[in-house]
Amino acid sequence: MTTFIIRRLLQAIPVLIGVTILVFSLMHLTPGNPAVIMAGESAPQATVQAIEERLGLNDPLHIQYLNFLGNALQLDLGTSIRDNIPVFDHVQSRFLITLELSVYSMIFAIVLGLLAGIISAVRQYTFSDVAIMIVALFGLSMPNFWLGLMLIQWFAINLGWFAPTGWGDADQIVLPVIALGTAGAAIIARMTRSSMLDVISQDYIRTARAKGVKERVVIFRHALKNAMIPVVTVIGLQFGYFLAGSVLTESVFAINGLGRLIIDSILQRDFPVVQGAILVIAVTFVLVNLAVDISYRFLNKRIDLN
Repeated sequence: MTTFIIRRLLQAIPVLIGVTILVFSLMHLTPGNPAVIMAGESAPQATVQAIEERLGLNDPLHIQYLNFLGNALQLDLGTSIRDNIPVFDHVQSRFLITLELSVYSMIFAIVLGLLAGIISAVRQYTFSDVAIMIVALFGLSMPNFWLGLMLIQWFAINLGWFAPTGWGDADQIVLPVIALGTAGAAIIARMTRSSMLDVISQDYIRTARAKGVKERVVIFRHALKNAMIPVVTVIGLQFGYFLAGSVLTESVFAINGLGRLIIDSILQRDFPVVQGAILVIAVTFVLVNLAVDISYRFLNKRIDLN
């Protein structure tokens, strides 16, 4: 197990380097000069050049990138161009909010998706199965920002049940979690149904039923456990999507999370904040995938991770 974890972490290094190169390149290809934004459009050229010199923007791009990478290896993500505050301080507070939103959305998606997928598989080709799959199709097709706006209109403005914006209180959490987690629940439901149907048709399931094992035990202990490996893979991918794809949800519900920080920083050409925030998301995504791979061993003892 230890060997597997070390090997996977080493394999993640090129991925993280590739992510940093891509983000760094895209940010520097974006029109606009951070020094001009800081100094103002009417600032003298000498002032702009002084800011560029202080921030190291006059250095060649490869030198700027190597400096960023070297500092990141020391857990120093740099300093915000906008307000001269360490990027780590910006990212830390916002990341916790985005992580909370992603975890709550993931719990919502897992519970709803697994229940819907199991019911649909057990009652294949019945009205329940067709209805669940139609609802899952709509859930998968709806953009989360549109769903968020509809939820605000119906449940916050018309009914007044929940707060339309913000994060922290119970009435502020429900609508963003539903908006972000609905598509994930639909994907998990479809994958659970497909995987369960493959397992239910196996000989050992028919044998268990022939022995008189209770249907509940057959479904949850024998069928579901063996059907969970592809579902867990989808869950890991969805959690990464929730982390990176919460930008629109945070914008709709005015949540000051990491996604909204990235958008604001892109508009203000705050390169260090954008690079630091995306690097944190990439590292988190790698760790989530590592946890998913390790979970395979607990779901199926025959899988060798070494």
